[in-house]
Formats: sequence, C-alpha cells, structure tokens
Amino acid sequence: MENIALIESFSEFKDDKLIDRVMLMAILEEVFRSTLKKRFGSDDNFDIIINPDKGDLEIWRNRVVVADGEVEDENSEISLTEARRIEPDFEVGEDVSEEVKLIDLGRRSILALRQNLISKIHEHDNTNIYKQFKDLEGELYNAEVHHIRHRAIILLDDEGNEIIMPKDKQIPSDFFRKGENVRGIIESVELKGNKPAIIMSRTSPLFLEKLFESEIPEVFDGLITVKKVVRIPGEKAKVAVDSYDDRIDPVGACVGMKGSRIHGIVRELGNENIDVINFTNNLQLYITRALSPAKITSIKIDDENKTAEVMLKPEEVSKAIGRGGHNIRLAGQLTGYEIDVYREGVEEDVELTEFSDEIEDWIIAEFSKIGLDTAKSILEQDVEDLVRRTDLEEETIADVMRILREEFE
Repeated sequence: MENIALIESFSEFKDDKLIDRVMLMAILEEVFRSTLKKRFGSDDNFDIIINPDKGDLEIWRNRVVVADGEVEDENSEISLTEARRIEPDFEVGEDVSEEVKLIDLGRRSILALRQNLISKIHEHDNTNIYKQFKDLEGELYNAEVHHIRHRAIILLDDEGNEIIMPKDKQIPSDFFRKGENVRGIIESVELKGNKPAIIMSRTSPLFLEKLFESEIPEVFDGLITVKKVVRIPGEKAKVAVDSYDDRIDPVGACVGMKGSRIHGIVRELGNENIDVINFTNNLQLYITRALSPAKITSIKIDDENKTAEVMLKPEEVSKAIGRGGHNIRLAGQLTGYEIDVYREGVEEDVELTEFSDEIEDWIIAEFSKIGLDTAKSILEQDVEDLVRRTDLEEETIADVMRILREEFE
C-alpha cells in the first residue's frame, strides 16, 4: 500500500473546519515523528514532507555510507553494499536518502499512529472550543436540550458542542423537554482533562442584566445603564438603572407602557417579580426606592456599620418586608446596607432574642428569615400566614405568640 493511500484514510481530519492547513501539517508531523522515534529510536535523520490539501505524504530517511562491517548505528549509517542496492555508484562517506513507506512501519504502528492522530485532533478541537467559549463567558447563549438528567440538563448548540446546566443553575419553575431551545448565560468554562466543561446559568443576576440588554434598545445602545441586579431566582428581583441623559426616564423605558417591554423578561424568568428602580447617589433616597412599594416615614443611616434603621407606619411594614422576607432582603443586597424596620408609633417592643430562654434559637431564626425579629412584629401577624411563610407548625407558632403576649400583659 502506498503512502498516499494511507493518508487518504485521514481525509476526515484534513477537511475539519476548525483546523487550518498549517496547524494540520504541524499535528501530522508531530504524530509521524513520534511513530518514527518508537520504531527507529530517533527521528533526527528523517525528513517529513506533508501536503494535506492533496492528502500526500513523503518520509525520507537520511544515512551516511560506511564500509561493510563498520555500521555502528543502523538508524544513521548504511553499509556500502546496501547503499549500492539503492543506487550503484554510492561511495563511502556519501549521504543516502531513502524513502520510507508507511506500510514498512508495520500494521500495529499504523494503527497506533492513527489513534494518536485522532487524539491530537480532538485535543486541538477541545482547545479551540475552550478558547471560543472562554470569550463568551457572561454572554447570552442559546442551545437545545439534548438529555435530561436528575442533577443537570445536557444541551447541544448548533455546532454540536455540549453545554451543561446544573440543577442549581436552573430557575425553580423551569421545566424543559428534549429538543426545546433554552437561553441562559455562559457562566464558566473550565478544562477538565482535555475536555472543556461549559456551564450555563439561568439563576445568575448577570442573566437578568443581559436580558435587559437584549430586550431593551436603550440599554443595548448604552443610553440606559444597569447599575446593579439582585435576585431570588423565580421569586423576585430588583434592578437599579440610570441614564446620563436627563430626557430619558430609565424606569419608564425599561418597563414600557403597561409593562409591555419587561413582560417578555418576566415570562423568560418564570414570572419572576421584577422591581425596576432609579439609581441615585443619595443613599437615603436609594434605600427608600429599594424598599418600594413600602412608603417610608424616616431613615437613620449608620455608614460605619453599613446599617439603616427605617421607620414606617404599621400598615407599611409587611410591604417593606415582602413575602418570605424577599423585599427587605433584596433591598439590603441592592444598597449594601443591612436594613432594620421599625413601626412608627410603637413605644415599646422587645427583641425576639430576649426570649431565648423560653423560645428555642432555631425558632427565632425562622422568624428572622422573614424579617420578624421583635415580639410585636410577630403578634401583628396572622397565624395561618406565618405557617405558610415559615417552616414552623401552627402549634409552635401559637405557643410562641402565647409567650409574647404574656410579656405585654
């Protein structure tokens, strides 16, 4: 079998779109030199000529002619008699170039060469894929659901690249079917062994920011800037926006007439409740806006400890805290301040931690999770509502309320 016939069996590689001619030649030469080293002990005296466009290959072995019986290194030296079989007028001391046919390397060497070539091509492809997706980190990306597993969804893009979306990167309400197109951001790309691991996320705040860029022209054009995004995926999000052009209303432009512009984003996120607020460097005003829809009476800010004491009318407290404590938690993340809520007109109240000798710490922690950390803040709540908002049993909540009432009787 001639060299050209063997090289034609590698034709699927030379047509690979990800590999240019120069790179393919380099990979082929590396693989063949590795095979020659194993077969002859060294490749120093071999010339390899490759033409991947034609699928042609030549290997030439260069040796020096020595007198018969004086050959010390068969790889670099050739006896005079053997040299004259190649060409009758060779003399001692001359250089002999002899073509090596691939078939002469043996079937095992050829099979090993082919496997090595496949491995090198895949390694090159994986490096290219890694670089390609590394540049796409933080960007929106579409892919199709290929396989659904318990802990992750495997996606394939148009080029057949595998993308993983773990369960914790999916919005709780997400439900996907095989063949369905999914949109998310490329959150991270890592090389595991020689294979790139591409992770997609739909829970990252950056996903929401990129959706704003994609769906709202003024954000895409840079007329409106998204200053910060915080979210509890699938539940609630707050987005602070700003504009350097006083003629543009950032919130109005993002929300649209009757919510028309933001509706598509809300739907994409499984009906996640999105509050869009105007960013400002006035911290008191910023915190006031962050706690929307609650109306605040007054604010006392401690810059050193990054805390804010907010006074509200009793009927505004539940609005400030929000369902499951989501509103006050996100407002704190958005502003960077820990926000404590106080009821206007309440002269006397007691911190819930003061009852730690009668109420277990884990129960106190459950109330704190939803923004209830004083006795009266709990007594003002409905028992059924507290059962729904916490992981506490009705009997436990009733017992806590009894203890708290006794404090004020």
